[in-house]
Formats: sequence, C-alpha cells, structure tokens
Amino acid sequence: MATVHSIGGGTPPQPPRVPHNVDAEAALLGAMLIDNGLADDMVERLDLEHFYDPAHARIFERIRDVRRTGMIASPVTLRPMFDGDELLAARGGTQYLVEITGSNASLIGARQFAQQIYDLAQLRALITVGRTLVENATDTSTEVDPKKQIEAAEEALFKVAAEGTTANAVKSFAQATTMAVRMAERAMNSGGGLSGVTTGLDSVNGRIGGMHHSDLIILAGRPGMGKTSLATNIAFNAAQRYMDDQRAGMEKGKSVGAKVAFFSLEMSADQLATRIMAEQAAISSEALRMGKIRKEDFTRLANAAADLEQLPLYIDDTAGLSISGLHTRVRRLQRKLDGELGLVVVDYLQLLQGSGKGSDNRVQEISEISRGLKTLAKDIGVPVMALSQLSRAVEQREDKRPQLSDLRESGSIEQDADMVWFVYREDYYVAAKEPKRPRDGDDAKIFEDHAKWAMDMERVYGLAELIIAKQRHGATGKVTLKFEPQITKFSDYAGGGFSGLDE
Repeated sequence: MATVHSIGGGTPPQPPRVPHNVDAEAALLGAMLIDNGLADDMVERLDLEHFYDPAHARIFERIRDVRRTGMIASPVTLRPMFDGDELLAARGGTQYLVEITGSNASLIGARQFAQQIYDLAQLRALITVGRTLVENATDTSTEVDPKKQIEAAEEALFKVAAEGTTANAVKSFAQATTMAVRMAERAMNSGGGLSGVTTGLDSVNGRIGGMHHSDLIILAGRPGMGKTSLATNIAFNAAQRYMDDQRAGMEKGKSVGAKVAFFSLEMSADQLATRIMAEQAAISSEALRMGKIRKEDFTRLANAAADLEQLPLYIDDTAGLSISGLHTRVRRLQRKLDGELGLVVVDYLQLLQGSGKGSDNRVQEISEISRGLKTLAKDIGVPVMALSQLSRAVEQREDKRPQLSDLRESGSIEQDADMVWFVYREDYYVAAKEPKRPRDGDDAKIFEDHAKWAMDMERVYGLAELIIAKQRHGATGKVTLKFEPQITKFSDYAGGGFSGLDE
C-alpha cells in the first residue's frame, strides 16, 4: 500500500482559497435596496449562483421576486420575508438589511461590484470544471473513454463562457438597424435577392434569400429522393462561392459563400468526396466507385481534385455522435477557423443521439435533438441544415408529395425549424410503376399501357421538386429543379418556376 510522505516534515498543504468577495456582495445588495432602478438592472445581469454567501443569494432572490411583482424593494418590504430565516439569522437577523444600506457610497461603485461578483463566480465555476475533470480522469473504475471526457469538459467550459450572455443579447434599435443595413448591403452586392449563404441554386435563392444566420433548416425526403445529394450540392456550392470570392479579392464578411462543416453520420468522408468530385468531373459516381472509367475520365477527375484542394469544406464522419458532441465539435472547428465557419450540415438528424438522461422515449430524444440543433444555430450564429427522415405514411397516399405531418417521430422538428424543405421526385415513383414490357405477339393493350407509361416517364424524368413547406421569412411553395441521377447533381431548371402550395 502506498504511503504519502510530507516533504520537509511540515504540515500538509491547505486547499486553495475559493475566490470570493462577500463585502462586494453586501455593498451591491445595499445599493440595490437604495436604488430600485439599479436593482432592476442587476437582476437581469446576475443570478443566485453568482453569490458566494448563501445569505446574500437569498437576499438577492427576494429583491428579484419583489421587483418582478412591481413592489418597492427596501429593508421594510423585505423584513416579513425573512422572519425565522436561519441564513439571515446568522448575520444578525433582519437588522442586517438595514446595515447593508447604511452607506450611499456603495451606489458609486455598484456596477464595478457586480462585475467583480460575476468574474469571481466564473472563476469558481472554472475550479468546479477543473476538479470534475481531474476526478473523472483519475477514476479508472469504469470503462475509460477519454474522447467523451474531453468533449464533456469542452461542453462544461463552453457553458461557463456562455453564461451571462442574456444581457449582451439585448440590442438597441440602433444596433438592430445597423445589422439590417449590413444584410441589405450584402444582398445588393450579391446581385440582389441574396442576404444569406447561397445554395448555389438561383431558383431556390430567389425564394428564400439564401440561408440565414441562426436559422435551422430541415431538409427531408423519403429514401431515394436525393436529399443527401442536394445537401452535398449545397454544401459544395457555398464552399466554392467562398473560395472563388476570396480568390477574387472580396472582403471577408461580404461573400455569400461560406466555409462549411459537413457532419456525415451515415456516409464516410471518402464517399462524400467521391460524390463531389464525380459531380464536378461529370462522371457517374457509380462507375467511379466500381472502377469503370476511361483514362480521359480519370484525367478529368484528377483535374477536379486539384481544383478542389483548397475547398473550405470540412467533413466529420464520426458515427454515433451525440447532440452535445456535435456542439463541441462545431465550436472547436469555429475556433480553428477564427470564427469564419458559415454553414453546418448534419446528415442526418435521426442518427444523432440525445443526452440519454431522464427517459428512453424516442420522441422526447428527437425533441431534445431538434432543440439542440436550433440552439447550435443561434449560439454559433450560422445556418444549420439538418437532414431528416419521413414516415412511411407518404407511401400510403396516392399523391406522394410530403407534408409537414410526415416528419418522422416528433412534431418538435416542425416547431423548431425556421425552414422545412422536402425533396420530391415524381420520376422515382413513375419508374416503379413500369408495366410489362411488350414483346412481339403481345396483346395491343400491353403496347398501349407501356407507351402511356413511357410518355409519363418522359414528362417527369430528370425533374425534382423542392417543396418549401415552412419558411419564417417568406412564402411557401415549390421550386422545380433539374436532377442528373448519374452524377447526383441538382441544378436550376430552365423551364421551372415557383408556385405557391395553395395554388
């Protein structure tokens, strides 16, 4: 058994003193009781946990409660609330409320006291995070997962950093108008109609004005509709526009392109890269994957790969990622890119994991994930596009076009989303209904049925609909797109247009 020896024979070292200043807390509370205008400001800036002394936290809580009811907070009005209160009794009872208001001098430095109280509380929170980190790192009694411990530590540190941002989130109308003017200037510089991150599809940009900062965009569709292809196309288009604008010498912040983080929970990074290169080289991704390409095709592929080496598109193909782990990785990449991350794509929502706390209910877990994605979009200040599955109810209807009620497992997805897009390809369903192919000697009806089917197939082949089922910023409706299945590429359709869902 190991023995702990004391070096130099002295007493064992004492634990470090926890940072606090009870005098500053008392002075601030006294100032709040003297000036209720100051009190109203402080209850928005501080919380109970920021006070080291429990009695001071209790007094702060009572001041906050009284002011929220519109009453005056003073030693007189607070006195009945502290009769028999043990915490205040240790301070001398209700007379303590009078004592802390004894000097008007505390009003002069009240805001400095508040800042110090907040700073010291953050230091205590950091100590707690550090202590927890050390305890978890030294505990080997359970299965060790260092990566998860690192992610949990980063999440805890972010919470400390993000705490108290409510007051900073309040903006004056002048600040808000400045931001609005900048957004309008960006739209004007882009050629009009585009104030957010580009999708690379003019017909879509024209309806949504681009993907806006802090928006959660849900892109949903049944299997085979091409939602991953569309998401990959949009991610590439935004990254390429950013790269092209930087090469042209455009000022940072004025480009409608973006550095993109693509979290693929289903496909590997090399599979996604293969799709993008095949699209740019106009080579069938299936032929590329199977090695059925000619030398000239390979040359085009190599040239495309060389052109895309500097593409600001970052792929994370970690499987089984949790919503908190996603937050951690996005923030880490945001720091690495010096705050220039402009778009996050998640493929797909149902493969993310929740916290696993409280319930194993899948609907509740999906609700937690959708709220977490919206929180991520607001915290980082970038659009987040999350792909989503649809329920099989679509297949039971004659009209296979998706509806908001088809979003799988949770109505909270619809509630949390700023925009909901559905990808629908009629040719997918028409192809599945191909009748018997006629042969010599078959009945004329067989020839007629197949000819009718061929006409229907010709009418819809290579066309897709992007159904904008929800949009906080504008109208809903449908945009017709061109789809090339061989190279999994969506593009604008010359004969297409926009039609409202109610038309």
